[in-house]
Amino acid sequence: MYSLIKPLLFQFDPEKVHHLVVTNLKRFNSLPGGAALSRAIWSFSNARLEKEVFGLKFKNPVGLAAGFDKNAEMLREMANMGFGSVEIGTVTPLPQPGNPKLRMFRLPADSALINRMGFNNQGVDVVAERIKAYRSSKNADQSLIIGGNIGKNKNTPNEDAVSDYVKCFDRLFDVVDYFVVNVSSPNTPNLRALQEKEPLKQILNTLQQRNLKNKISRPILLKIAPDLTNGQLDDIIEIVQETGIAGVVATNTTISREGLTSVHKNETGGLSGKPLTKRSTEVIQYLADKSNRSFPIIGVGGIHSPEDALEKLNAGASLIQLYTGFIYEGPGLVSRINKKILSV
Repeated sequence: MYSLIKPLLFQFDPEKVHHLVVTNLKRFNSLPGGAALSRAIWSFSNARLEKEVFGLKFKNPVGLAAGFDKNAEMLREMANMGFGSVEIGTVTPLPQPGNPKLRMFRLPADSALINRMGFNNQGVDVVAERIKAYRSSKNADQSLIIGGNIGKNKNTPNEDAVSDYVKCFDRLFDVVDYFVVNVSSPNTPNLRALQEKEPLKQILNTLQQRNLKNKISRPILLKIAPDLTNGQLDDIIEIVQETGIAGVVATNTTISREGLTSVHKNETGGLSGKPLTKRSTEVIQYLADKSNRSFPIIGVGGIHSPEDALEKLNAGASLIQLYTGFIYEGPGLVSRINKKILSV
């Protein structure tokens, strides 16, 4: 089905197509029998796929990566497509429009995307209320794990960044299951400077202190760039162990353009898709081996097939997430991966 409509969708601006798909998926799932039909077509479940990671029970290890459902508008629809988890965001304290359009580009010859969205989102208050409404609705899939990917507003200077992360953490605490601290997007000026050891430790320690004050705590993960050196990855392992956070999401998009052939290869922004497959797996393998698998890793980056997913899991990932592969391969990729996992 998806193979028939994909060529048509790929004729238009990716961001406009995204909004069109969101609107029509929501409309379809709201029709009588629409949600049940969506589950029948796309979803696949088996008790052997269930996995407990950082204290949470995932119905399957395939999640939707941050960036696709920035504003928590598609929780029901993604659950009906069979995802075990959805990571919303990146969310910032205040709404912001993001970077000027055009800001997303397909690279079909490379099975890739370049985006420079710039944390466009409706703000943490809107997102928190939307998740709360979903959780309390009769149509909610209560087994769906929801992660909150949090960042800072563009106009917040780096020296004040910790306050933005705290605001998002506090506002989302009661409605999400885990948090991801995003300091690795290449599309917010100077954001990646927060990956340096001291500013990163300040953010993570501050959030952990707030976590420990609550009767319950939420797992906190760190999303890292694929462009880090091995020395920087050693620092990440040390920081995870020192701060006691739950784990790492590896990886975000890359600023590398090595080997690209598509017409949009020189656009600025973060590159995702097949060109990232090998590097993201290398990062997962390095972190897992050097840390003696002492913390969970969510593997993301260039997963376009069940075999790509298995490579991530075999390298040391506990869970995986899709974004660009979901766009290129369609929603059937989720069930194909889950079936492949059961077969090995």
